[in-house]
Amino acid sequence: MLNLDSPAGAQADQRLRSELILWLVTVRADGQPQASPVWFLWDGTTILVFSQPNALKLRNLAANPRVAVHLDSDGIGGDIVTIDATAAVDRDAPPADQLEGYVAKYQARIQALGYTPAQLAKGFSVAIRIRPLRVRAF
Repeated sequence: MLNLDSPAGAQADQRLRSELILWLVTVRADGQPQASPVWFLWDGTTILVFSQPNALKLRNLAANPRVAVHLDSDGIGGDIVTIDATAAVDRDAPPADQLEGYVAKYQARIQALGYTPAQLAKGFSVAIRIRPLRVRAF
């Protein structure tokens, strides 16, 4: 999906691997976009997010799998990464605490919240797999 040979594509890939927060935009039943900051794991092809089971984003996705995701800019309007995608619950994904990359990425934040990885995985037990359709990076 990303052209890693282009400077913008390579930069977007690096940011998707290192940034801590991704904004996931779903659409409510009334058509209103719903933006949610989420922790995520980029594998180079898809994005994996974990949700609490009763989150509005899950109801939104059940009705409309089309989503947008984006990273914050560099603060002055540059280093933009936006992705048009589809998303669905991934019942085959392992729990968050069994994903070494996810735990390594968020270990300090998990501890700062007073949780263990297992406690976090229990509360955020629904995996959402996001499949990019179009990436814009500039």
